[in-house]
Amino acid sequence: MVSGLRLRLACVAGEPSGDLLAAPVLSALRQIPDTSNLDVFGIGGPRMQAEGLRSDWPMETLSVRGYVEAIKQLPAILQLRRELIAYLLGEGRPDVYLGVDAPDFNLGIELNLRKAGIPTLHFVSPSIWAWRAGRIKKIEQAVERMLCIFPFELDIYERAGISATYVGHPLASEIPLVPNPVSAKQKISDLLGCSINQLDGTIIAVLPGSRSSEIELIAPIFFETMIELAQRMPGQQLHFCIPVATPRLRQPLEALLKQALNTNPDLHIYLIDGEADAILEASDVVLIASGTATLQAALWKKPMVISYKVPWLTAQIMKRQGYLPYVGLPNILAGEFLVPELLQEAATPQKLASALLDWLNHPAKVSALVTRFSEIHETLRRPTGLLVAQAVAQTIAAGKHSVTA
Repeated sequence: MVSGLRLRLACVAGEPSGDLLAAPVLSALRQIPDTSNLDVFGIGGPRMQAEGLRSDWPMETLSVRGYVEAIKQLPAILQLRRELIAYLLGEGRPDVYLGVDAPDFNLGIELNLRKAGIPTLHFVSPSIWAWRAGRIKKIEQAVERMLCIFPFELDIYERAGISATYVGHPLASEIPLVPNPVSAKQKISDLLGCSINQLDGTIIAVLPGSRSSEIELIAPIFFETMIELAQRMPGQQLHFCIPVATPRLRQPLEALLKQALNTNPDLHIYLIDGEADAILEASDVVLIASGTATLQAALWKKPMVISYKVPWLTAQIMKRQGYLPYVGLPNILAGEFLVPELLQEAATPQKLASALLDWLNHPAKVSALVTRFSEIHETLRRPTGLLVAQAVAQTIAAGKHSVTA
């Protein structure tokens, strides 16, 4: 253990969803006396940095998805990991390491650190219940304690003899059990500089993802779907709201918007920086790329159509290692297809528009879905940030005790 006045926590999140998950943890750590003065450093986004993280490397380097996409970025990722491991084993040696999701990156670091006697916690279990179950052997070697966000994961780790704690999902505590779409609609109208009456009609939230590769592959199809849906609903006021996840995604989305408006000038499509929660809360239906955002949409109790598209080779590799018939988190948590998934070659504008229309035309079906999503929300609702912070504090206290002993 490092001696000194300030204890050190190394914390690494590899993408925007990890930044979202870790920020409440860092906030809660400041409320615990034994960790209120932690020196927190590593890799994270704006939310983590706002809670005191010193991000020494750019998170964007790690924000890739899929085998083919990762290969392009692999040299930079490997170089970053080498630098980080060398630093953590040397002058930057922490009292504890908290890896936040990003298992392909974090598990390799955790393995090296644990061999060197540095306690390792991992927040968010890899999806070993969905695919690549063999990773549990590496987890056993690399992770001292797994912090699980879904309750069914505990049994997997208990059977493998790995220490694990269910901490709930932080989004379930941040998102209210009962949405207020009118208030959210007012917020959106304020952001757009228009009156709330100008948003009368149907609001469709469109979330094409938070990575450049997602915008490249799925966003064009989503824009074609918006055109298709508008053509199938003539005379009706449709408002398509797209939250722009990060500043670097605005330019490609603006290019797609310009192209769509050139041929369909009457479309009402709005690009809004951030504000995914407000857009989801205000929406009547959601078109969404598979990922953490699908859980957000479920917690906001919204009917959705999940879609995704990756390069052919990535799809083939994932297909051969998959174990579940669904990819969307709402369906995984329910253990059934609560909402449609249109992936790869099934992700056509025609099929996506038809699936959206099915929700809009069947309010009783939507009402039943809201009931199921409310049940899921209650199960996931825990003081997640505090529970993870307590796990960090306990690990640090155990390390101090062992040094004293």
